[in-house]
Amino acid sequence: MTMSLKNRWLVRLSFLCFMFYVYFTISSHNGVYSFLLLNTLLGYIPIELAIQIKPHQNNFSLLFLTVLWILFYPNAPYVLTDLFHLAMLDPYSSATGLMEFNLHLWLNFTNLVASALACSLMGLWSLEHVANSILVHFNLWTRINKNILIFALILISSVGIYIGRFLRLHTAYLFLSPRWAMEQLLAMWNPRMLIFILFMTIIQMIMWVTFTVARSSLNETEKNLLKKG
Repeated sequence: MTMSLKNRWLVRLSFLCFMFYVYFTISSHNGVYSFLLLNTLLGYIPIELAIQIKPHQNNFSLLFLTVLWILFYPNAPYVLTDLFHLAMLDPYSSATGLMEFNLHLWLNFTNLVASALACSLMGLWSLEHVANSILVHFNLWTRINKNILIFALILISSVGIYIGRFLRLHTAYLFLSPRWAMEQLLAMWNPRMLIFILFMTIIQMIMWVTFTVARSSLNETEKNLLKKG
């Protein structure tokens, strides 16, 4: 259930290298996609928090880290919404209407997709790890309980994505200006917002189900291969 020490450092160093790359090649030059550095960092925080969460911690440590994780987790799937910025690439030739072979455009595409995939996929690991840790800690683990808890966390995450994308309300405001933040949160509810939350929930559920089925299938394949060997 807990990520191995080797994999922990592999994840940390991979994100660190990518963020250094983004800083020196994009942010330091005030590039159009300078936001990628902050968004990737925010997307990484819940992953690091999840690494620190263990099922056999004391109640205070587990609950404290879990609350922090819930506050920061929406930043991981939020990075998927950065893909809308691909619209700024304008890859089509005005003369032919066909896609141009421009390596600079494809580099920007790679940067955006790499951040979105890394944050969202590792975010899925953190989602499942946190859900498992909570349920094991309180002796409540069953497949049904796990699925219910993960759905609830995804729903909360979808609300967080809306808050970040359209209210531009970061987690820090809950501590710096709690009264103003609460006023914004209470005033945001409307039918269009609920439909957006539904869209984000569907996307995350599809990703989680795909992640779960793919992992289960690979595990079964490895077991079968080992038995034959």
